[in-house]
Amino acid sequence: MKILKVNEQVSIKRSVDNGTEDQRAIVKGIIEAVRQNGDQALKEYTEKFDGISLDAFAVTQAEMEEAYSQVDEEILEIIKEATDNIKSFHEKQLRPSWMTTEENGTVLGQKITPLDSVGLYVPGGTAAYPSSVLMNVIPAKVAGVKRIVITSPPDKKTGKLPPAVLAAAHIAGAEEIYKVGGAQAIAALAYGTETIASVDKITGPGNIFVALAKREVFGDVDIDMIAGPSEIAILADETAHPDEAAADLLSQAEHDPMASAVLVTPSPALAEAVSAEVERQLAELPRQEIAAQSIGNYSAIYVTESMDEAVETVNSLAPEHLEILTENPMELLGQIRHAGAIFLGRFSPEPVGDYFAGPNHVLPTNGTARFSSPLNVEDFQKKSSILLYSEKALRSNGEKIAAFARLEGLEAHARSIETRLRK
Repeated sequence: MKILKVNEQVSIKRSVDNGTEDQRAIVKGIIEAVRQNGDQALKEYTEKFDGISLDAFAVTQAEMEEAYSQVDEEILEIIKEATDNIKSFHEKQLRPSWMTTEENGTVLGQKITPLDSVGLYVPGGTAAYPSSVLMNVIPAKVAGVKRIVITSPPDKKTGKLPPAVLAAAHIAGAEEIYKVGGAQAIAALAYGTETIASVDKITGPGNIFVALAKREVFGDVDIDMIAGPSEIAILADETAHPDEAAADLLSQAEHDPMASAVLVTPSPALAEAVSAEVERQLAELPRQEIAAQSIGNYSAIYVTESMDEAVETVNSLAPEHLEILTENPMELLGQIRHAGAIFLGRFSPEPVGDYFAGPNHVLPTNGTARFSSPLNVEDFQKKSSILLYSEKALRSNGEKIAAFARLEGLEAHARSIETRLRK
């Protein structure tokens, strides 16, 4: 793993992937075909991209029951416990509607309403992701969303979804599930087909075609974010354990050939030790080919002159996941301004957050942690302002409001106020 000094090369900053012109054209074509031809387009794209012909897209109750029975009881218990942890964490995010009454009788407030329906995309392909089911379904349920739809690409051989994915959906409380993947699934969720009714918001990660489709339909529906390949940054001092740091870097590198794994440290000795450990552990990984591309092309160890410089380097990266492996990690927490999720200390490796602890693992990537947040309950709600202006308040402030309207050249606005003031 390459070792660099921060001042030798600009830090590996990532930006949102806008795709190629060809990819964008393909996605636009898929979306238009689904809008025009509905289920028939879904069937054709499923045959083309997933290599399987389906007569029906909806997962049946029998399929749900069969999948549940196929999952080991111990795994089911783990999923249930993770569900409880994730639910408990997200329930703390709930905010009530509120109103205040002022002395002049005016009532102001905010009404919080759950979205009517959401579509949750669960990626497939090289692995099954029941954790993505939990992380999307549970905050939506906590928020009060009534209709929760899951789409996920079918297995190329069986035409079914992975049993663990369906079991997780059942445990989390989602029953409307469709065997559709890719940009065509996003189009179906956004615009509807004969089988799949449209939703108000789409969340969940996917490949570049899914990401581009979400970008394309945004505005007709809401989306959570444009998620890119996974990232981890580790901020470490000389007390960090090289084998643990290396294992944590590889835990993200194995996700995707374009995943980014970065270590930032003022300790040259730690940098050398971690680099050697990464190479040793990489040789033993089942997903070695994927991880090797990530480590070789999108990852690095940065050696800084000081811990302050290391902190600023991390803030510049604004990583999806940040581990702080220092002697006193809590002392640095206040200095971290930009990170999707922050893991403190050697007993809080990133996979703890991926699966079990409770915080959401759908996180901002590509430096967008500078301005955005993890998926949360508020992503599945909307807010309405409440205004009940009293007669006393209008008579007291009406002339000011009318003057403000005329300042902007909006005479009808002013007259709307003055019509009431004359009575």
